[in-house]
Amino acid sequence: MMKPLRLARLLVLSTALVAPAVARAQSTPADPASGSGAQNVGDAGVPADPQSAATAAPEQQVEETPDISVPGDEIVVVGRHQANVQQSAAQVVSVLSSADIARTGEGDIAGALSRVTGLSVVGNGFVYVRGLGDRYSLALLNGSPLPSPEPLRRVVPLDIFPTNVIASSLVQKSYSVNFPGEFGGGVINLTTRAVPKESFLSISGGIGGDTRTTGQLGYVYAGGGRDWTGFDDGTRRTPPALESFLASGNRISDLTLAQRQDVASQLVNANTALLQRNKDIPVNWSAGITGGTAFDLGGARLGVIATGAYSSKWRTRDTTQQATDSSDLSTKRFDYERVITDNRTVVNGLLGLGLEFGEQTLRWTNLYIRDTLKQARLASGTDFTSGERQRMLQDTAWYERQLVDSQFVGEFKVGDMSIDTRLAYANSKRRAPYETSIGYVLRETGPFAGNYLNRLNAGLGSADVSFSRLNENLWSGGIDFSYRASANLTVTGGYAYMDTDRTSSRREFQFLAPSTLPEGVSLMRPDNLLGGAVIRNFGIDLIETTEGDPAFKASLTSHAYYLKARSQFLNSLSLELGARFETARQAVAPLQVFNTPSNSGASNKIERDYWLPAATLTWELQPQMQVRLSASKTIARPQFRELLFQQYYDPESNRLFRGNPSLQDSQLYNLEARYEWYFARDQRIALAGFFKRIDKPIEAYGSFIAEDPFTSYANAPRANLYGAEVEAQKYFDVWGSRRAVVIANYTYSKSKVQVRPGDTTTIYTGNAASNVQPASNYFLDGRPLTGQSDHIGNLEFGLEDQDRLSQQTLMLTYASKRLTSRGPGLLPDIYEYPGLHLDFVARQGIKIAGVNMEAKLELRNITGTKYKEYQESGDNRIYYNLYNVGTSGTLGLSINF
Repeated sequence: MMKPLRLARLLVLSTALVAPAVARAQSTPADPASGSGAQNVGDAGVPADPQSAATAAPEQQVEETPDISVPGDEIVVVGRHQANVQQSAAQVVSVLSSADIARTGEGDIAGALSRVTGLSVVGNGFVYVRGLGDRYSLALLNGSPLPSPEPLRRVVPLDIFPTNVIASSLVQKSYSVNFPGEFGGGVINLTTRAVPKESFLSISGGIGGDTRTTGQLGYVYAGGGRDWTGFDDGTRRTPPALESFLASGNRISDLTLAQRQDVASQLVNANTALLQRNKDIPVNWSAGITGGTAFDLGGARLGVIATGAYSSKWRTRDTTQQATDSSDLSTKRFDYERVITDNRTVVNGLLGLGLEFGEQTLRWTNLYIRDTLKQARLASGTDFTSGERQRMLQDTAWYERQLVDSQFVGEFKVGDMSIDTRLAYANSKRRAPYETSIGYVLRETGPFAGNYLNRLNAGLGSADVSFSRLNENLWSGGIDFSYRASANLTVTGGYAYMDTDRTSSRREFQFLAPSTLPEGVSLMRPDNLLGGAVIRNFGIDLIETTEGDPAFKASLTSHAYYLKARSQFLNSLSLELGARFETARQAVAPLQVFNTPSNSGASNKIERDYWLPAATLTWELQPQMQVRLSASKTIARPQFRELLFQQYYDPESNRLFRGNPSLQDSQLYNLEARYEWYFARDQRIALAGFFKRIDKPIEAYGSFIAEDPFTSYANAPRANLYGAEVEAQKYFDVWGSRRAVVIANYTYSKSKVQVRPGDTTTIYTGNAASNVQPASNYFLDGRPLTGQSDHIGNLEFGLEDQDRLSQQTLMLTYASKRLTSRGPGLLPDIYEYPGLHLDFVARQGIKIAGVNMEAKLELRNITGTKYKEYQESGDNRIYYNLYNVGTSGTLGLSINF
């Protein structure tokens, strides 16, 4: 019998591939096409030559896989070579290495992940796996959970992670018990750059624009003097009168008129509320620096890596926005053309320290990301709810998102036992001060006919200003043990802890004027109309529209224990079997900001214990061909914002949201079968089928607040999701060292919500009232799940040089229509149509005076595909959002020392 070959570095071959205990930062060989050993520090742990020993005798030349660091899960491979991570892992995984990320040319990890089989990116960086929404996807950073800076979600948006801080991403689509139980569609583990083996320094920069924004007309406002940095200079500091009022615990109605006018007179000013036309929107640009080194300490090695980057990007959308309340969509509530100009600034930095001594490793990783959006909106159109009035609406906003993450990992080896410990703290913040909306109405008769007036009452104009904050702290930790009991049996167990606390507040104030306000005064621009003199002289008052739900607190605490074993039989069969016990307490409750309590009925507490089993059987048909069968049970919890009965505006989707405190957990039952053939080096074909049954899925539905459509949430009775996917990768020699690569994947999925007679759902209606209603009032039998596309496909065709950096890649992405929200009152559902997108990325290595450089050209949305989101009934169509995205281009240069 052949002597067992212990691949000490091939720890990823267990199911715990980058599981919570796994996700260590990585250090690997350079991309063979990169032209610089420093270019790909911290690659995905996938060897640059995954099957270089394929033709050698197995017991003599087994390629050592770089450390992907799966603590406690050591695999002993008997008599065969398996250095390909996707082939060797017990579960279904896709690895996106730094070379893969670089090939896509994407600036953030969300864009790069959209090329992975079965993944699509929806909205502002939220990843959908196999048609399941972001609530069913779990995002980890180096194996630890992350807080979200988004009020609407507990899941972190992946577009805030620039690719310069991410070394690799691993997507696991079948469940293993070392992961948290909130695993519906899959887990996405991001691994940061690691301690380098040698010193390096890289400086990069880029410039770009798009055909709909750069040099074109847009709208801006002054803001503060440092807005370009993404940091406010104090211009948006809470005004003194408002700060005093908020600290007092009084209601706005407790104040005298004079005191309310003191607050009102400080809320609107030219810097934060006065729109300006800009006929030449600037170009996009970015800059970054990354460096690292290592020191020998005599028996130990200390490494340091640091990176910092800045980017500024402009985007203008000329949108059509409509709404209806007629069942056949024959009439409209409103019809607006709205021009939206965004200036998004991202600042990020990473500092990592690593100490290696013998087989023991200590790592400390610190990450900072700040993502700021400065937005100006101007709309004009018809409001059919008030006699077909012509309106003009202007909005200004400033949204700050910030993430700070610090992680400490210890990896220890004692004989046949591996012990891994981890502790992490993360904080996310969101701040949106002076979110201002002003509405004018066209005067059709009288001396001011043809002018827009704002009478500030009775549908004759409006003005409101809101201030919102979010703060979330997340502590997590765990320990994992893995023991190799024999050549064919490995036992793994562990404990994980997570504690999340969030506070969220939104205070909105509305101006009201008496009917005696002169029309001549109502012609004034916003900062003059709502200045102190006009407010006091004409009796303008102030009310708070969020008194019923101004602030909430939310928490989630979980303890989990797991045990699993992986055993190999008959040299061709392996079985992994395990179970996870998870107990969690999730709570949402109002924060009492007033001296007299309010909204006491909006609390929600969910305390549940779950046993979550999982099993995977792998049958190796031939040395490079295998079949997997897996089954598991997982859960999906409501996201914090979905439990909050509080109004929230999402600038990305241009709609209002409000939560439902009556939501319950969902439970998922998962089955999968997969065939894989790794027929040559770096080349494969895979086919898979999957089925998921979901009890009480959380689904979005639409309704109206006054004339504005909003989205809320409820538990549908049940749903099924099934589908199949295929992927292939093939290289072709072209000439000399040049080769072509074709990468293709396609996912078909189908989902159906099931509603039977007698099924009910619970809707929270405010004032402590939860209303049990027939589920058929909100969900129709056979409708798809929210966010699910039937068809998702990617095709990449590239040319590359194997001896030096020279790549040219065409990337085609397609996603069929997907439901974004149930139609209000069982009107036709609202669908988004992503369509077909064609991108081109070229990377070219240059060497000048002994210095390695990389030039990069990106062209995005070459097909000019529009963004479309609409309802449809027969020939009638209502556009919730319709705009031209345009074609964008970027030129970049990096210098590697």
